[in-house]
Amino acid sequence: MVLYNTLTRQKEEFKPLHEGHVGMYVCGPTVYGHSHIGHAKSYVSFDIIVRYLRYRGYKVTYVQNITDVGHLLGETNEGEDRLLRQGRLEQKHPMEIAEEYTRSYFEDMDALNVLRPDISPRATGHIIEQIEIIKLLIEKGYAYEANGSVYFEVSKDSSYGTLSGRSTEAAESGTRVQVKGEKHHPSDFALWKKAEPEHIMRWPSPWSVGFPGWHVECSAMSMKYLGETFDIHGGGIDNQFPHHECEIAQSRCATGKSFVQYWIHNNLVTVDSQKMSKSIGNVILLKDAFKMWRPEVVRFFILQSHYRSTLDFSSEAIDGAAKGLERLINTVRNVQERLRSAPGDGTTAPINLVKFKSAFLAAMDDDFNAPQAIAVLFDLSREVHQSLGSTPSLSSASLGQILDLYTELERILGLNLPNAGSFHGGGPKLDEQYMDLIILLRQEIRAQKLWPLSDTIRDGLAKLGIALEDKKDGTSWKRIL
Repeated sequence: MVLYNTLTRQKEEFKPLHEGHVGMYVCGPTVYGHSHIGHAKSYVSFDIIVRYLRYRGYKVTYVQNITDVGHLLGETNEGEDRLLRQGRLEQKHPMEIAEEYTRSYFEDMDALNVLRPDISPRATGHIIEQIEIIKLLIEKGYAYEANGSVYFEVSKDSSYGTLSGRSTEAAESGTRVQVKGEKHHPSDFALWKKAEPEHIMRWPSPWSVGFPGWHVECSAMSMKYLGETFDIHGGGIDNQFPHHECEIAQSRCATGKSFVQYWIHNNLVTVDSQKMSKSIGNVILLKDAFKMWRPEVVRFFILQSHYRSTLDFSSEAIDGAAKGLERLINTVRNVQERLRSAPGDGTTAPINLVKFKSAFLAAMDDDFNAPQAIAVLFDLSREVHQSLGSTPSLSSASLGQILDLYTELERILGLNLPNAGSFHGGGPKLDEQYMDLIILLRQEIRAQKLWPLSDTIRDGLAKLGIALEDKKDGTSWKRIL
């Protein structure tokens, strides 16, 4: 299995520090608003990585933090705390803001079938650990105190810029807002900030009553739960600089050890080929998207783009994804329907399931290439359709093997194709029984030539995402997305 390491800018064979175990940290959301499609792109991408590592037999400890203090506005992270600002706008305490939007975040991720992290630490719950790192950096000469605030002195770290390829000079020339004169150099970043009188969230420290810098939070939380050196650190490409660059610098200088083996960055979302931005007004909240498309459609849409590629969001693109997912769902449903009455001694399906499984896993082994893995599922579905049409006497064992493969592969992608395998060794699920009953009652209504009532049932089911197909040999149904 190979993955693209942003640190080395090349694909590398994955070898964890400890055999059989993977420590993985992903920067979580700053909880001052509802999650948007960009959050979905990021966390669905890392969900796939976690799922596949576990499928490959690794015990994964997945840590994803909640930033509830210290993430300041502005390019140089010198502005107002985002939660403070939102609290003022909504006339709520910042911790109330944090609670509300943390719950909202997990609601949206649950809807997208994103697995919960093993540990979801909060920045406010790890102030002591952050202070200890800062004390160590001052002791070793990498940080300095100025007027109650503490800054990391970038010039003391000769390796600064390795991850992003940006020098301190480039960072300085790219700064478009004035920074505090108490810094030794404009590129120095805050480890601790002295709180102004109006700053609600504040903690005592050896330097002042204040609050931690954004970058040191992730170093403290990741190393507390995964160790001073761990396997994978993930996040959005927009966090590569300065956030992740600063994490590396302060962590390495504090411990004297390599911080992370593999850096994985997901790319961003555009909307109709434009960068998604609040200033432009094209940010798409997930709660709004779910009113138009089912969450599984949004997930499938995201998976059709490689995590390192830009994802362009448009109604046409997501509608196309819905049709593609519907084809996969209907394939599984057709196999399930055939399995109901399949003979035990029927014909074996002329499909090389081993070939498709190998192709799927080869795609995932190549830097978690979900789009290519989905292409394999479409190829499999095409052969399954051909087999169902040309071989009416497929055996129950053969159909069961097909469903088992779908179940195995779709769990890696988190698609939850409907009831995959539910008829293999068990009875139909409750929704199947409901539909059988509705179709039976509708047949009676049609027999009595109550056509308007029959049409009302059909149209009502269509609004619920279920299409009826009346044929000479009876009525069948399928889900529409």
